[in-house]
Amino acid sequence: MGLGAGSIVIIGLVALLIFGPKKLPELGKAAGNTLREFKNATKGLADEEDDKKKTTKDQA
Repeated sequence: MGLGAGSIVIIGLVALLIFGPKKLPELGKAAGNTLREFKNATKGLADEEDDKKKTTKDQA
């Protein structure tokens, strides 16, 4: 139950109709920046968790 190519095209066309051609690239850029920040934040959390595990393993 995934999104097929036809569904993605329809979603894109609806977004184009709702937001217009000038606003759509701005929304894409904002979504990309948000995903990048989220990825960096989760990577930082994972690194901190790994550091904690290493510290407790070294102490034991």
